[in-house]
Amino acid sequence: MKIFKLAIITIFAFGIFVGNSFSRDQIKIVGSSTVYPYATIVAERFGKTGFKTPVIESTGTGGGMKLFCAGVGANHPDITNASRAIKSSEIELCKKNGVTDIIEIVIGNDGLTLAHSLDASNANFTQEQLYIALAEEVPVNGVLTMNPFEKWSEIDPSLPDHKIEVLVAPPTSGTRDAWDSLIMVKGCKASGAYDLWDAKGEKAKKKCKLSREDGRVIEAGENDALIVQKLTEDPERFGYFGYSYLLANEDKVKPAAISGILPTLEGIQDYSYPIARPLQFYVKKAHIGSVPGIEEFLREFTSPKAMGEDGYLTDIGLVALSDDNAGDIRSRVSNLTTLSTD
Repeated sequence: MKIFKLAIITIFAFGIFVGNSFSRDQIKIVGSSTVYPYATIVAERFGKTGFKTPVIESTGTGGGMKLFCAGVGANHPDITNASRAIKSSEIELCKKNGVTDIIEIVIGNDGLTLAHSLDASNANFTQEQLYIALAEEVPVNGVLTMNPFEKWSEIDPSLPDHKIEVLVAPPTSGTRDAWDSLIMVKGCKASGAYDLWDAKGEKAKKKCKLSREDGRVIEAGENDALIVQKLTEDPERFGYFGYSYLLANEDKVKPAAISGILPTLEGIQDYSYPIARPLQFYVKKAHIGSVPGIEEFLREFTSPKAMGEDGYLTDIGLVALSDDNAGDIRSRVSNLTTLSTD
């Protein structure tokens, strides 16, 4: 009799757990502020097809990954947007919390844009010059030194003759990760600092990503609209964000060139623009079939009418994938193919 009662209690408790773990009828999305405008437009259109409009929160890529990997069930998001690929440490966090089947969907390309006010003179920087301006320690006469440069022109006479001040994304942001990889690390190597760190037995890549803390580099949060506002307030200030924000604010800001190359759709798609990057989102396969509409949302987002070359997302700055790559992504959605996490 006791065994029978225990079985009934166990079944009842399991039923409550299952019922509560997927008691949501609306897709929940977190993550990248760069992917946010694209996801929002898809969500609004999707909400007119008979499903509830997905709820989207802009948390930054790193913050989104923490929420996404925290577990399975109604209290955890179904999708996280990302402006960089998922890290191995994040995959391990997901595994630890039972999130084992993850689908990666690349939606297109983006170009990090270093922007400044329309009232400012045109600017052109190399990755090395940007590293030297922003790094905590830089090589001076072959010796690593706390950054002494206060003006751009002190680095190179061809650069603007005014203060160094750059608004940057926070460390939790995928945009910051991309900037650190494409500008700071590459610039560090070009300057010779990487080899100097390596010779000292330091973790060179980590050291290259350290920014100065004397007020020249200012963390501006995840609100790209606020960065645009601050750039218009001071023509000597620079800041970076995704290409879509440049297109949406061309009446207020303009891009600086990177090694003589301005961001364009063509340059971002073929990666000739030096700081181009892919954009993606990650889906919890365990939630598909339990939270209504996830599979349909994936099909809408990856459809030619959305992310194709003439799709509605390209109208706001998304740079479309090649036909072959787009076909691979749609196949991944059809088959619900998960990442290999071994």
